[in-house]
Amino acid sequence: PLAFRFYHMKKEIDAGNVKMSGKTLPFQTKFEQAVEMLSKVSASFPGAPLLVVTDSWFGNDGLFKPMRRIVGPQCHILSRLRVNASLFDLHPKCRKKQRGRTEKYGDKLGNATTLAQPSMQHATTYSINLYGKQRDVVAYNRIVLLKTLKCAVRVVWIYRRSQWVALFTTDLDLSVEQVIEYYGARWKIESGFKEIKQDIGSTKSQTWNPHAVTNHLNFCMMASTVIWIYADRLDRTPTRCYAVINRKHFAFSDVRKLITQAALDKDFGSVCPKPGKPTQNSLIAALLRMVA
Repeated sequence: PLAFRFYHMKKEIDAGNVKMSGKTLPFQTKFEQAVEMLSKVSASFPGAPLLVVTDSWFGNDGLFKPMRRIVGPQCHILSRLRVNASLFDLHPKCRKKQRGRTEKYGDKLGNATTLAQPSMQHATTYSINLYGKQRDVVAYNRIVLLKTLKCAVRVVWIYRRSQWVALFTTDLDLSVEQVIEYYGARWKIESGFKEIKQDIGSTKSQTWNPHAVTNHLNFCMMASTVIWIYADRLDRTPTRCYAVINRKHFAFSDVRKLITQAALDKDFGSVCPKPGKPTQNSLIAALLRMVA
């Protein structure tokens, strides 16, 4: 969680129920908060391409248009496609001696649901590193025009035994394997919620003051971030405490165990010395200054 925001409903802010340090917070929609955070991430890596992986709620023009306006054309989105999203052909048919402007969209192909079954016969099996191991995934992709974003997108239908899922991305250079693998990695955010709540203890705050509760959550977010930064700087992959067949990835608890072992080492004090006890009581020092 390198960046996060607390969302408060507009009616709560207008009623004056949400304050920080005695001041009323300005209202921001979830799209505005997301664009603000993404623009700061992009500013930290100037010139680098930015791929935003979202769920279907954020995968529309409400996020994509302002994000492109602030970040630039190097920003792309990868999201789940809604089942009723209308898809159009990429190249409109040009008619001779046509009056008026050229059509922006080609023939309407249908929506994600109506195209899923006919496309299944053209699907291909891909070997993808998904959820910790190599899996065979049956998928079909096609480049179409998405009217909600007003641009060309790559749509990937993923077929399971009795269900299907449609994904799309505005980055046409991404392969089918990359689209599926990147979206599958998005589900690690659910593991992040578990780590912050259960492992770090964000839900175990003993305070009643709203400001103190917010501070407690901020410290939990910071602790989780520091742990993953520590894991990224390790020379060797941590050993799993509980071995799982065909899974080589380490868990959050494995990194915490390494940090605990490092903190208990006898040489840890030379790197992070403990604050010494002051020679003079602070209360006595204050009284002496008052009578001086």
